[in-house]
Amino acid sequence: MQLALTGDVMLGRMVDQEVIRNQSLRPEALWGDVLPILLAADLRVINLECVISARGREWRPQSKAFHFRAHPRAIECLKSASIDAVTLANNHVLDYGAEALLDCLGLLNQAGIKRTGAGMTLEEALVPAVFALPEGRIAVVSLTDNEPEWEATSRKPGVNYVAYNDRGLVEPYRSRMAQVLSSARRQAELVIVSAHVGPNWGAPSRAMQALAHQLLDMGTDLYWGHSNHTPQGIELYGGKAIVYSAGDFIDDYLVDKDERNDLSFLFVVQAGKGRIDGIELHPVCIEDLGVRRANEQEWQFLARMMQAKCKPFRTAMVVEGQLGTISMK
Repeated sequence: MQLALTGDVMLGRMVDQEVIRNQSLRPEALWGDVLPILLAADLRVINLECVISARGREWRPQSKAFHFRAHPRAIECLKSASIDAVTLANNHVLDYGAEALLDCLGLLNQAGIKRTGAGMTLEEALVPAVFALPEGRIAVVSLTDNEPEWEATSRKPGVNYVAYNDRGLVEPYRSRMAQVLSSARRQAELVIVSAHVGPNWGAPSRAMQALAHQLLDMGTDLYWGHSNHTPQGIELYGGKAIVYSAGDFIDDYLVDKDERNDLSFLFVVQAGKGRIDGIELHPVCIEDLGVRRANEQEWQFLARMMQAKCKPFRTAMVVEGQLGTISMK
């Protein structure tokens, strides 16, 4: 089976104003010529780095610089790509407060789009998104180390926040995630953790690597990281895979000419029942507030960059045409 995973999908600000709310554009315009690859997969999951709502007010605008909110028509954009689930544990889902978050949860529920990582309570935020596919069941869990004040509790809406150091998760988050992953494993043969952690730039720190290793040791099959604006190296660990960062997928951000944060991949994971067989990296580019396939020059940059970032982990990315492949064999 094929599982399509993206980096951060930010549908607020200019994307919202010029694409989402533009009735002259069909909802699927957002995905450009990447749409056929998305639709060919058996499952599509994105990190939704905004809130979808027309409600709420900016959370602490004096201290938080960026606030991302998309009009409810964004739901139609997600449906046009048959997005099956969104991960919500990140640093923008509460940009417009609890009212907007709860509205977003309701809109996703009405659309039949599963979600994980945020909720009305901590218990809800911890619930994995579970899918039953012919080749086996898949569970997706979502966590973040951003905005500790947004941590959900038994009485407060919020996100699945975690804290960690060079030895991995600290208590009580270690015990909590062990229980969550144990529960996810009972519900599914394949477990994926969506981790919105770390800074916007740079290679994964020792602490981030310890976190990823620990989560895999706890029963995760695939660590799917984001938050960093550029793709980072992939590590194969104990027969499992760590995508340290998937980069950005859709946004309106300024482009760093050296980092090229407009370039990333659509990660198509090849999986069997209870195992990851490999990962296909389809090069993409953010352009005109949407996403498209990368051209030859962009692909050459991405291929060199990704091979260099994988080298410290002794991971080989095979390049064939305009496709990168990492095999677990």
